Amino acid sequence: MNLYLDAFSIFFKIGAFTIGGGYAMVPLIEDEIVTRRGWLAKEDFIDLLAIAQSSPGILAVNISIFIGYRLKGVPGSIVTALGTVLPSFLIILAIALFFHNFKDNALVERIFKGIRPAVVALIAAPTFSMAKSARINRYNVWIPVVSALLIWLLGFSPIWIIIAAGVGGYVYGKMKNKKADTEHRT
Repeated sequence: MNLYLDAFSIFFKIGAFTIGGGYAMVPLIEDEIVTRRGWLAKEDFIDLLAIAQSSPGILAVNISIFIGYRLKGVPGSIVTALGTVLPSFLIILAIALFFHNFKDNALVERIFKGIRPAVVALIAAPTFSMAKSARINRYNVWIPVVSALLIWLLGFSPIWIIIAAGVGGYVYGKMKNKKADTEHRT
């Protein structure tokens, strides 16, 4: 099958049937792109996900653009972005056209209340998967915990956390390389 059509249909399907936004889409995208199709290695997917999270904009659109670009350059990124955005656009358009007919419907309200806990689970699942892929263990688990607490409790900007993590990683890498060079010379 045509890669463009295949990628578009994957992202369209995920965009149409995933409730909860970008983080809820991550495990589905990973399953399709990494596990089923083998278009990207898991490490590459995690790297693209980190870049997508760091980039301004909507996570689902960002990750689709980066995956599309990795697969087929600019045309691939356009196709995957359209596949991600089009379902939401069409759904919102339909809701806007018919919202007044069901906005006070108790059944619709109950359905959305039931969906909320599932959305939390869909957002939590990729968090644990990314932690595993990032090799988070008992020695470094304090980094994401402290980062989350700084953002949540103290209102730190995630930008500063990302900058601090980048600087910390750079310094740690330099120290580790310096230690390895010293041990290698002796």
